[in-house]
Amino acid sequence: MKLKLPPRIKVLEALGAIADGRVKKVDDHYEVTSSEGDRKYIVKITDKGVYSDDNGTKFRNYIGYPIISALMLEGKIPFNKEISEALKGIDWKKLNETYKKYSLVENLVKQICKEKGIDEEDINKFIEIVLHELRRYSFDKIT
Repeated sequence: MKLKLPPRIKVLEALGAIADGRVKKVDDHYEVTSSEGDRKYIVKITDKGVYSDDNGTKFRNYIGYPIISALMLEGKIPFNKEISEALKGIDWKKLNETYKKYSLVENLVKQICKEKGIDEEDINKFIEIVLHELRRYSFDKIT
């Protein structure tokens, strides 16, 4: 099964996870800790495809933020340190559960970044670049 492109917000979640130091390479896989610290996701990237046990990948069949963050750290897709640092410390789970719409969360997060000197247009451009790069790959979901 081919994984679908993620919602735009997942690119920003991946950057936040990296800034928070929640993405660790362990032997042949990555461990990504959730924003609340209560869950660890396993990510494997192989020649045959990708695996992650996060909800987006597992149940909704899209490329989840743990996979995106691992791909960024491996240099397979772009990473933006400035935007990443602006996203440090965000409680993604709380925002997603409170607002229940990714577009609302994205707008709120962009406002947080704006207050830290990051232009919304730069964020939009970066998201589009990452989504474009993800389209270039054929991500098979492996078990």
